[in-house]
Amino acid sequence: MNITVENLAPCKKLVRVELDVTAVDAAFDAVTKDYQKQASLPGFRPGKAPRDAVVKKYGTEIKEEVKRKLIGDGYRQAIEDKKLQVVGYPDIEEIQFGRGQVLQFAATVETAPEFELPEYKGLPASVEAKTTTDADVERALDMLRGQQATFNTAARPLANGDVAVVNYTGTCDGQAITELAPTAKGLTEQKGFWVETTGNFIPGFAEQLIGASAGDKRTVNVDFPADFVTKELQGKKGVYEVELVEVKEKVLPELNDELAKKFGAEDLAKLQAGVRTDLENELKYSRSKSIRGQVIKALLDKVAFDLPETAVAQETRNVVFDLVQQNTKRGVARELIEQQKDEIYTAAAGSAKERVKFSFLVNRIADLEKIQATQEDAIRRAQSLAMMYQMPIEQFLKDLQKRNGVNELYEQVISEKVMELLEKNAAVTETTPAQ
Repeated sequence: MNITVENLAPCKKLVRVELDVTAVDAAFDAVTKDYQKQASLPGFRPGKAPRDAVVKKYGTEIKEEVKRKLIGDGYRQAIEDKKLQVVGYPDIEEIQFGRGQVLQFAATVETAPEFELPEYKGLPASVEAKTTTDADVERALDMLRGQQATFNTAARPLANGDVAVVNYTGTCDGQAITELAPTAKGLTEQKGFWVETTGNFIPGFAEQLIGASAGDKRTVNVDFPADFVTKELQGKKGVYEVELVEVKEKVLPELNDELAKKFGAEDLAKLQAGVRTDLENELKYSRSKSIRGQVIKALLDKVAFDLPETAVAQETRNVVFDLVQQNTKRGVARELIEQQKDEIYTAAAGSAKERVKFSFLVNRIADLEKIQATQEDAIRRAQSLAMMYQMPIEQFLKDLQKRNGVNELYEQVISEKVMELLEKNAAVTETTPAQ
């Protein structure tokens, strides 16, 4: 077998394979004999039909099977001999094939990038030296009390901490808001809408209602923030004609054993202990996430190399799908998603390149550190994902197998183990929390 490799572009190669006539004819003979053993032709006992009769009836099938076998075996042998790390599937072009002929074919392949792995231990990260305080626990308990709050009608002016029940209509630049943002019907007109004075409906909206009584009408002017959720209103000014229908006073329940039981705790002490544990776990998770994000960025900045186009394109599609799914779950209208498709694709492409680049770095580190994923690791990962997606584990595994995604579990486990290694060996600097 004669094999040559030609560089077409970074991470792209053309592999030419040539197999001599003897090997080609031997493959034809071997496949033909297999067909003879299995062929059942009129006038002959099964497996006893003469070669010529078998070739006459099954010639096309024999030729296709030989071609498939020789090209498949030849391709695998070429990749192994030339030690190529192929990414994705080859694009194979048949040049010459037939009985009594030299087999020639070419395979265009994308390969893993070549790069020198930078130092990955001791990467810098900075985090605030935070601890869970009694005040943090108290604030969290107040939030739990808020979930059990009652709202009583109050015959007095609206004050901080109250809820205003309002009717309103809104305009922007003298037009109904829906003329600028067709999907923002809720921002244009509402009746019986509850606005918390301590909430975040539209910045500056509720504050202008303080002191008003039921039946009062006010004109409220707002500035939509530059990062407002409705893109068409970002940075613009809005004017609302508001009628205060009712003042609701928010009444929090007492912090006692009875409240604790509503949240599944035996008593108040157990609830406080559980809240503290949850806050400490959140702090650990936040710290870990911050360190990992900084370490990933530091590692990516340490090395530059070309990426396989197909891998980036596939990952871009994955990121776009994830972004669309997230926006859909948040209630963003399909029309708005369609309007923003160019921005979504641009953001996805940049994210995909970083993810593909990091995956090559992870694989190289895993090889060097001899990090592997066991079947038990993959099962635990599957159980965790099934729980997160609220699916029975059997259904999750079945869906995974349908889309040939089992290898993803092993890749995710290896990636997590590499991240644990990077985090454990990071050079972490603790700073004083901002006051």
